[in-house]
Order: sequence, then structure tokens, then C-alpha cells
Amino acid sequence: MTDVQAPVLAEVRNRIGHLTLNRPAGLNALSLEMVRLLQGYLNEWAADSQIEAVMLRGNGGKAFCAGGDIRTLYDQHLAGDAQAIETFFAEEYALDLSIHTYSKPVIALMDGFVLGGGMGLAQGASLRIVTERSKLGMPETGIGYFPDVGGSYFLPRLPGEMGLYLGLTGAQVKVADALHLQLADLCIAVERLDELDQALDGLRWEHDRLENVLKALGTSDLPPADLSALQPAIDLHFGQSTLAAIRQSLQEEVRPAFTQWAQDTVRLMDSRSPLAMAVTLELLRHGREKSLEDCFAMELHLDRQWFNDGDIAEGVRALLVDKDKQPRWNPPTIGELKPARVHAFFEGI
Repeated sequence: MTDVQAPVLAEVRNRIGHLTLNRPAGLNALSLEMVRLLQGYLNEWAADSQIEAVMLRGNGGKAFCAGGDIRTLYDQHLAGDAQAIETFFAEEYALDLSIHTYSKPVIALMDGFVLGGGMGLAQGASLRIVTERSKLGMPETGIGYFPDVGGSYFLPRLPGEMGLYLGLTGAQVKVADALHLQLADLCIAVERLDELDQALDGLRWEHDRLENVLKALGTSDLPPADLSALQPAIDLHFGQSTLAAIRQSLQEEVRPAFTQWAQDTVRLMDSRSPLAMAVTLELLRHGREKSLEDCFAMELHLDRQWFNDGDIAEGVRALLVDKDKQPRWNPPTIGELKPARVHAFFEGI
């Protein structure tokens, strides 16, 4: 396999291991092969005293990583291969956990879309770099799924109820808000990314501090953090006890600064899977009290049930296979969803 074909490119320069996700046509969506390649290089470099740090990025300029290869999982579900699905999620989560706990600095260059599985890779990194074209999000409820890859850990730890808002709606976060919410640490302008590589290649390990060299390239010339202005409304509405109560609270919003956003949010929620949103609400509230390892275990417990009992197969059919964009959620509305069905997914964790 040539470098052009390889789904992950690996190179060592100046004691830094560079890993590049190399499926640009698919927005660098993660396959099991990619997960295993990434894990293999990380294991190898952790044991190599000549490697000081790891840089992780995506090829193509459009996306760091737009998630997991959900279409392949859908095909495996249709083929009745539940073991293949569980294997993918188990190994993906193990990779994410290994980044969170890695013994050397990991730098994630989150240029372009950083969605779902991309967030799982990046949020465990020691230094998370965004650019002005970065868009972060956990859009799973839009395909009838729930925020995984550690989302049950990092989302509920955002300020107030911001994590519930992002997890339930799948709303995307732009660069200023990513920094404000501490989903990123540093912004480097796209036009300076070549300088970033030059700085890493020229870093003198005996004199320079990696973090200082990178921060010297950062910019603070950013647009306002839009979500921070919405924090009071988000905390009020997404602090309600149930999904139905959240929706009702949004419908009752009358403050001029928040009414349009509230109406847009109701429409967005009405397009999502009610079951996926309700499970997400429980998942994130459970995750507030759990360790990172226990959050991954809880997500995997749900995965084992979700293709058969959740809405993901229908969501993938409607949005990625038939592309009619008319998913038939089961049930179709929040009001028809029985709490017992939601709670059943969490039994036996």
C-alpha cells in the first residue's frame, strides 16, 4: 500500500511522531483499520525514548475527522454481524482512552470539521489546536444515535447545561466558543499552519518548551463567542428534568434576546430522534458522576443494544443510504416516548 492509499500516514521528524488521518474524500471518518493503525503507532511511540510528542491531524483541509465510518457499521448490522460492530466501538473507545492517558504530549490539530469520533480523538489530547475554519460538534442524535467516544464524560463537564444543549441538539461549535468552553486550547490561523510545522521541525528539545513554541503562533483575534451569550437561556431550558419539559420551556421563552434561538432550537430538536435525545439526556446526567473509564463502559453497554433497539439504523438509512432525509423515528414524537423504554437501556451497567 502506498502512502497515498494508506488510511493513516505516519512520520517521525525532530523527535515528534506525526499521524495524519488520510481519508479526505470521506472527511477522514474512522474505520476499524484506522483505529488499529493509530493505536499501533501510539503504542510503539510510547515505548520509544527517542519520541518526545505526537501530532495528530487530518488530511485534505476540510476535516480533522467527521466521525466514525457509520455506513460500514450499518452494513454490518444488516448482515447480522453484531460482533463486528461491538469490536469497532470497543477498540475506538480504547484508542480514545489511550490518548487521554498517554505518557507523552499529544497535539491535536482540529482544522475543519471535528465531529463525533473526531471529538473522541481530540478531547484527550494535551494541546488542542483549532483554526478559524474549525467546527466542533456531537451530531449523533440527528442519525438516531447518542454522543459516545467519551462524550458522556466531557459534555456534562462543560459550563452549566451547555453539554446537554450540544448533546441533545447536535449544534456545532465555532472557534471562539470552542476556546471559551475549553473544548480547545489554542487557535492558530490557517495561513500560519506551515509555520506550525516549521516550528515543530526546528524545536530544540534541550532549550525550548513545546507549549511555548506553539502558543507563540496563536491568535486572539477572534469573533465573539456566541454561545456564551446564550448561557443563561441554555441553563434555564436544558436544566429542566425531562425532554418534554425542555421543549416546553423553550416554547415559553419570551425574552427578545433569546426567542429566535429558542424557536430554532425547538425546530432542531423536532428533527432529531426522540429516543436518542432521551437516552442522551440520561447518559449525560449519569456521566456527570462517573469516571472516564466508566463513561466509556456505559457507552459500550448502550452500543450493544442500539442497532437492534435504537433509532440508528433508520437514521443512517434516511440520511446516508436512501438520502430521503425523512427518518421514521420510533416513536416519532417526544410525547409518545415511554420512560421505561429509555431506562431499559441502562439496566445492567
